Amino acid sequence: MSDASSRSHVRGWGALSLAVGAVLVSTAAQTPADPDPRSFARPEPAALVTVDGCSAGGVLCSAPRRTVALRGGPVLTGKAFTLGGRVSGPLELALRTPGVLADVTVTDQRGRRVAGTPSAGGTRWTSTAPLPAGARYAARLVVERSGAQGPDRHLARLDFRTVAAPAGERFTVAFGPDDGGTYGVGRPVTAELSHPVPADDPDARRVVERALLVRTEPHVEGAWYWVDSDTLHYRPRAYWPAYTTVRVRSGLDGSRVIGGLYGGRSRPVTFSTGARIEAVTDVAALRTTVFRDGEPLRTFPVTTGKAGYRTRVGTKVVLGKEPLVRMRGDSIGIARGSRDYFDLKVRWATRVTWSGEYLHAAPWSLDAQGSENVSHGCTGMSTEDAAWLFSTVREGDLVRVVNGYGAPMTPFDNGFGEWNLSWPEWLRGSAFAAGTEAPRSGSAAAALRPAL
Repeated sequence: MSDASSRSHVRGWGALSLAVGAVLVSTAAQTPADPDPRSFARPEPAALVTVDGCSAGGVLCSAPRRTVALRGGPVLTGKAFTLGGRVSGPLELALRTPGVLADVTVTDQRGRRVAGTPSAGGTRWTSTAPLPAGARYAARLVVERSGAQGPDRHLARLDFRTVAAPAGERFTVAFGPDDGGTYGVGRPVTAELSHPVPADDPDARRVVERALLVRTEPHVEGAWYWVDSDTLHYRPRAYWPAYTTVRVRSGLDGSRVIGGLYGGRSRPVTFSTGARIEAVTDVAALRTTVFRDGEPLRTFPVTTGKAGYRTRVGTKVVLGKEPLVRMRGDSIGIARGSRDYFDLKVRWATRVTWSGEYLHAAPWSLDAQGSENVSHGCTGMSTEDAAWLFSTVREGDLVRVVNGYGAPMTPFDNGFGEWNLSWPEWLRGSAFAAGTEAPRSGSAAAALRPAL
C-alpha cells in the first residue's frame, strides 16, 4: 500500500477529538506503518502526535505537530492535555465517524482501571462517575469499522489530566443505613449532603445525583428522590428482593459540584437485606398477620386507633425497637388532666413513625383486642404477641395498615413512607424528571462529552 493510499485509508475513519463541555481537543489521522492494520496483536508504546493543552472552553485549542506510526496499524496520541477546571460530571468518549469502539480502557496514574460502560451502539463510552481532580489518565481505544476486506481495527491513545481542586472545604455525603448491617426489604438508602443544592440549580443537582452510585446483587432498578436541598432517598421500583447486597458510594471526590465547591471523600456503605418480613394489620378485622417471604407466620388480634386518634393507613417501615419505652399523652398533644391523657411504661415496642406510632404490648386492652379500636394511634396486642413480633422483625421490615380510617402515611416527614408513592410519582422527585433520562441503579449519564 502506498503512503498516499494509506493516508486515505486511515482518514476514512476520521480524526480523534476530546470535547469537554464546549472544549474541543483534536488530532489528525495518522499514516499506518503496517500495510495490514488488522494485524496488530497487542498495543505498542504511544506514537507522538502533539496536542496543545486545553483548559478554557469555546475554542478549537489544538493542532497536530508531528506524526509517527507504529507497527500494527495507526496509533494516535497527544501530549497530555488538561480538562477544563469548570467542567463536571462523568467522562464520555464518543466516535464521530462510522464504526464502533471495540474496546476502551481508561486507567489512572496508578494503573487502576476507571469503570465505565459502552453505549448500546458501541459508539460511546461513559465513566460511571466523574473523574477526581488533580489526576492523570490514559485512554486506550480500539476503533473498528467495516472495510472491503473485513473489519479494520485501529488503536488510539489519549493522555489527559484533570486540574487540581483548589484548597478549601469539601462537599461530602453521609449515607444510610449503617455499613455492614442486615435490614428489611423496605429500608431505603439515604444521602445527607454536607452543603445544600437548591432546586433552582438543576444542573448541580444532576451532577450530584449522577455521582451517587448504587450497585446491587442481584440487579435492581431504582432511582433517587430529592427530599429537600440536602437530603436524597433511593429506593427500588418495588421493595428490595430478599437477600440482596446493596453497595453505595459517592463519585464526587475531586469533582466540581456547585460554584467553586469540590467533592471530598465520603464513606461508602454496604448492607444486605434479609427475608421479606411484612406485618399487615387489617383495621376492619382487628387482626395482624405477619408474613415471611410471602408465607403467613402468625395472626393475632389487635386494637388500633380510636376516633380522633386513627392509625395511619399505608405502608410504613420499622425504624427501631425498644424493649421498654415510656409513653405520655402530652407527647402527642393530649393535655395532662384530660380523660384521654396517659402515662405508661410499655414493653416490646416496635417503632414505625418518628411521632411515636408503635406496635407494642397493651395488656390493659386485652378485652378490646380483636373487637374494638381503643388506642391513641398505636397498634396494641398481648404481651406474648408483642414479644414475638419484637423478636421477629428488624429495622427496615414492612408494616402495612389496610382497611383503616386514618390519614395516609406521608412519604418523608414521619419515617420511611416512600413506598406510598407510585413509581411514576417517585421518578418525578429526580433531578432528571424534566425531560432528561434519569440514571438507574447508579448508572451515570455523561456531563463531559469528548468525541473520538
